Amino acid sequence: MENTINIDALLAKALSFLEQVQALLMQPALWLQFAVIVAVFVVARWILAPLLKRLLDALTERTARVPSFRRVWSALTLNRNTIAWLMLQWLAIKISSQFGWPQGLLVTVASLLTAWVLINLASTLIENPGVARVLAALAWTFAALNIFGLLDPTMEILDSWAVQVGQLRLSPLTVVKVGLSLWFALWLANGIAGMVERRMARSQGSSATTRVLVSKLTRISLVTLAILVALSAVGIDLTALAVFSGALGVGLGFGLQKIFSNLVSGLILLMDRSIKPGDVISLGPTYGWVNHLGLRYTSVITRDAIEHLIPNEELIVQRVENWSFSDNLVRLRIPVGISYDSDLRLAMKLCLESAAQIARVQKNPEPRINVTGFGDSSVNLELRVWINDPQQGRGSVISDVLLVIWDLFHEHGIEIPFPQRDLHLKSVLGEQEVSALRGALNNNEAS
Repeated sequence: MENTINIDALLAKALSFLEQVQALLMQPALWLQFAVIVAVFVVARWILAPLLKRLLDALTERTARVPSFRRVWSALTLNRNTIAWLMLQWLAIKISSQFGWPQGLLVTVASLLTAWVLINLASTLIENPGVARVLAALAWTFAALNIFGLLDPTMEILDSWAVQVGQLRLSPLTVVKVGLSLWFALWLANGIAGMVERRMARSQGSSATTRVLVSKLTRISLVTLAILVALSAVGIDLTALAVFSGALGVGLGFGLQKIFSNLVSGLILLMDRSIKPGDVISLGPTYGWVNHLGLRYTSVITRDAIEHLIPNEELIVQRVENWSFSDNLVRLRIPVGISYDSDLRLAMKLCLESAAQIARVQKNPEPRINVTGFGDSSVNLELRVWINDPQQGRGSVISDVLLVIWDLFHEHGIEIPFPQRDLHLKSVLGEQEVSALRGALNNNEAS
């Protein structure tokens, strides 16, 4: 009997549900919303989506050198149909709310489309799969809450769990808003800064240091502005952070003083133009050309293709040799020694001829040869030549010149002497001891 009663109850509930569905399907408002959804889909698919594609293609072409922007435009292009549908769907919801029309089905479809777009964009733009899955779960959760009308109550609950820190009110909802706002603002700031840096790099009307200085100051300004705008957009009073930021600044000043010292030194280097990208510098044992001038460090590449990251503070407080500060002309000193028996003037002439045969040696200023002194084993000469490409290294030029000098000296009989020493032996033995020593030597030879 109980089973019969349970079956009857279930049948009654099923019939009641079917009657509700039938009544719902008989409502003209439902079919009107369905017609609006179909019309919105058609307009979005065949009219708005092609226009959106042309716009995204133009943006992709204009920002082709900015990887972050290019990835975003590519992801939006792949989802252009859904995005166009979603845009028109929310527009239809706004119009319906203005006229008081029913919009339950419209909101359901818009929520599902929003979650779908966010999930696709997250999977495309975010490389970390764990973060992408978390964002996908959050998107579906918000969509479900919005469909069942629980989104606003949930946001009110999250906002009610607030903690008062001085004059600053923090809640889970505020943290979520700040995180999303900061992420978008910093992404946009870095993208714009990258575009400015590439535009400045192609600019030929300004010096290298000016281009680097403008690029770095632009990036710092945009990032700072992005943080301030993001915090203000979510309703955080920036004056409430004054005391906290002051205490934090004192702590950071002691803990990060070296980093700030390098930042200030980098700005000084960019403003006074003492070192700029492309310069050939020597700092202690490091000799190479400046590849990149950053705010914290300077990249110097040596002839061995080793890249040294030198803190900017060292370039300020230490003695730096800049071989191309005023111009690229650099004089090289090449010592040469010849025998005292050789023709000195002929040797000097051959040294000048050898310098003239090397392509990197400049004709103006012309090479010179000087006698620097009379050594123990040789007459010392010094060949002085000029080059205008120190970034190509000094050793190769000196080696080429010495090789030609070697050939010309051998061809004309100019001798390069070995070190010579005269050894004088002073006897401290008497005549008898010397005679005895000579006798012993003679006996050894006879035996």
